[in-house]
Amino acid sequence: MSRDPLVVGRVVDDVLDPFRRSASMSVIYNNKEVTNGSELKPSVVAREPRVEIEGYDIQKYYTLVMIDPDAPSPSNPTNREHLLWLVTDIQETTTANYGNEVVSYESPNPTAGIHRIVFVLFKQSIRQTIYAPGWRQNFNTRDFAQCYSLGSPVAAMYFNCQRENGCGGRRYVASGWT
Repeated sequence: MSRDPLVVGRVVDDVLDPFRRSASMSVIYNNKEVTNGSELKPSVVAREPRVEIEGYDIQKYYTLVMIDPDAPSPSNPTNREHLLWLVTDIQETTTANYGNEVVSYESPNPTAGIHRIVFVLFKQSIRQTIYAPGWRQNFNTRDFAQCYSLGSPVAAMYFNCQRENGCGGRRYVASGWT
């Protein structure tokens, strides 16, 4: 059984195909680095995070996709995947703030259940124009990557988010994640 948090949290399968991590990405909200599977309330993630891409080559560019695969609720994700943020042309060694924001940041605000909020990083082979989709709901990270020839992700991470007065955590039962 895998101990990879992206597999355990079903990010790999629901959103992504298996991939080999080849870049280092940090997601920081309010000066606190996020780790896979951590729990964050909507008030903590109301403003866009600082997303850092480590490295030394300013000639390398990346695309960042942030989605909620559990919209509107984990038990009925009819809007899977809800696009929360899309930034392209992020130079290695910098942060997403220096990239081209194609779709502005939308704060995660789950109304039912515990949602996984997923960050996916792709390495761009070239700088190219990427267009904003016509809507945020039913975005598909796999199709997006294929459309723009981005290949497999080079990094990904996720956190769990539920409404301010929600309680509990994601748990696995025989029928799947709840």
